[in-house]
Amino acid sequence: MTTMVRSLAHTRGPSTRTRVLVLVLAVAVPAATVPVLVVDGVLHGHPVMNGSARGTALVMLAVALPALVAGLRVSSRGSVRGWALLLGALAYIAYNATLLVYATPFNALFLVDVALLSLAFWALVSLFADPLPRLFAGPRLPVRGISTFILAIVVLNAAAWLARIVPELGDDPPGFLKGTGLTTNPIFVQDLAIWLPALAVVAILLRRGHPAGVLLAGAGLVFWQVEAVGVAVDQWLGQHAAPGSDVATYGGSVLFVAVALVTAVPLTLWWRAAPEARGRLLPD
Repeated sequence: MTTMVRSLAHTRGPSTRTRVLVLVLAVAVPAATVPVLVVDGVLHGHPVMNGSARGTALVMLAVALPALVAGLRVSSRGSVRGWALLLGALAYIAYNATLLVYATPFNALFLVDVALLSLAFWALVSLFADPLPRLFAGPRLPVRGISTFILAIVVLNAAAWLARIVPELGDDPPGFLKGTGLTTNPIFVQDLAIWLPALAVVAILLRRGHPAGVLLAGAGLVFWQVEAVGVAVDQWLGQHAAPGSDVATYGGSVLFVAVALVTAVPLTLWWRAAPEARGRLLPD
């Protein structure tokens, strides 16, 4: 049988340490998100930012949490798909926990949000300290197509942010902060400093056939798929909370629905080609 990859080592699940961290994180997610959704007045920011935060909380609870639990369960059986799902869900939660901490004014959930960020970050560190499945790409995986797609995301996303940042360097405050109540944009910071460079490295590793690139490409696509859905929802709820605001727009929501649909194509190709390893060497 032709598969995407051959395992270079026996595929096993995450360590007990990682499983414990992920399970505690799974409890922290509803603790941080349910109050945002159901408790009036817990958020103290501008209406558009409160609406966007509710959108983030909703997707974290309804999409990322089930993906996290499913990824842990399936990866514990040695599934390569489960590893990608777990890594992608952890990355999404870490990314958006950062926004809950830095893009919402201080509130009663501050320590819960800090705990959420800490658990997501250290669960990622713990997972990368575990023996990850090492994989070779096979003929069913469109390596060039997927790596090109990931690099296109990086370039287009970076260009979009720089087009907004560069013209306003030195302005106090810059126009892109108008209506947000923020002193800087944490999305710009973590995208340009961490996540976009990380995705670029993954794309290059995949293009070169590096064993880590195959697994991390799947995780990166999971992350971007959930993130596209999350942005679509937070744009919609942000505009609903503050009609007429240009911080969150219905147009932005439609755009990211389209991005999610486009991302589903390479993710599906990766997913269909991925083996369901069960602690054994897979044939080429």
